[in-house]
Amino acid sequence: MGSREKKVLSLKQRAVEILSRLKHLYPDATCSLNYSTPVQLLVATILSAQCTDERVNKVTPALFSRFPDAESLAIADLEELENLVRSTGFYRNKAKNIQAACRLIVTEFNSVVPNQMEQLLKLPGVARKTANVVLAHAYGINAGVTVDTHVSRLSQRLGLTEHTDPIRIEKDLMLLLPQPDWENWSIRLIYHGRAICKARSPVCVACELADLCPSANKPTVVG
Repeated sequence: MGSREKKVLSLKQRAVEILSRLKHLYPDATCSLNYSTPVQLLVATILSAQCTDERVNKVTPALFSRFPDAESLAIADLEELENLVRSTGFYRNKAKNIQAACRLIVTEFNSVVPNQMEQLLKLPGVARKTANVVLAHAYGINAGVTVDTHVSRLSQRLGLTEHTDPIRIEKDLMLLLPQPDWENWSIRLIYHGRAICKARSPVCVACELADLCPSANKPTVVG
C-alpha cells in the first residue's frame, strides 16, 4: 500500500485514476450530514462551516424539531435560534444567515430552495461550497466540485492544482474529472483526508494513492 512504483500519466489520467481508487477505497461514502428536506440540508451545510459534521448532527435534531422548514425558520426568535446552534461556533452569524436565507426562500422562491447555482448564491451565507452540496444531494445536480479544507489540501498535495483559492481549485478539478463524479470526488477525498492524508501527519506508507502523489513521503510543512 504505498510501495507501488510511480506511474507516468498525464494530469487528467492521474486524476481519473485517483478517482477510481477512491471509489474502491470508499464505496459507500456519502454526505454525512443528517437532513430530511432541501432546506434542512441547506441549514446543516451552513452550520458545518468551521465545524464538524458530527457536531452539526448533534445540533440539528432539536433545531429541526423546533423549526422544521423555511417558513418557521424565517419567523423564528433569533435569540432562540442562536442558542440552538451555539455549539457549532460563529453561532450569531450562522443564525442570522440561516434566518435571512429562509426569509428570501419564502418571499422570492415560494418557500422552495432553488435548484440553480445563480439563485442559491443570492441567499445569505451561501457560497459555491454550500450551493454545490445542496444541488448535488438535494437535487442530484453536479454543478461543480465542493472544495472544503480537505479537498483543497489533498488536491494540492496530489498535484492536481497549484492554487489555494477554492474557486480556482474548483475550476481546475472540473477540467480534470467527469461531471457525474464531481460531488462524490469531494466526499471520498474528505474521507481520505480524515483517514490517511491528514494535515500534520499524512500516512504515506499506508496510502493507496502514494504512487500517484508527487508529495508522497515528503516532509509536511505546516504553516
